[in-house]
Amino acid sequence: MKPLDGEKPKKQPSFKVEGSDEVIDFSKVKVEPLMEDQIDFDTFCEADFRAVKVKACEAVPKSKKLLQFTLDDGSGTDRTILSGIHKFYEPEELVGRTCVAIVNLAPRKMMGIESCGMLISAVHEEEGEEKLHLLILDDHIPAGAKLC
Repeated sequence: MKPLDGEKPKKQPSFKVEGSDEVIDFSKVKVEPLMEDQIDFDTFCEADFRAVKVKACEAVPKSKKLLQFTLDDGSGTDRTILSGIHKFYEPEELVGRTCVAIVNLAPRKMMGIESCGMLISAVHEEEGEEKLHLLILDDHIPAGAKLC
């Protein structure tokens, strides 16, 4: 997306989607304030962000919000990540997509299933309602590609 011609995003929060006539109005959107705490570069470098391909995705039984992803992270071994995004996505619409994950988080059990990483999403509030968008990358990016 690019700002509309002659407009500055802070004054006019509307953007035209490149290649279409669609205009997105962000005037009713609230985002969390930026964190005041800073981390050093070495700490940032400890997080291993990778492109991952969604091989399979299914709702976790007995959970209203969790989806279980089977991911190709480029290592040759499938990776399982659970994500609480079922309110925003149906499993079948995510299969085949390329997403962003942090792959070096310590494993965490949720609903008895070990989750090995975290998928990255963008969240905001719009007219009092939470919105979430899973970061979806260009399909030309191979599984395992390091994001930096």
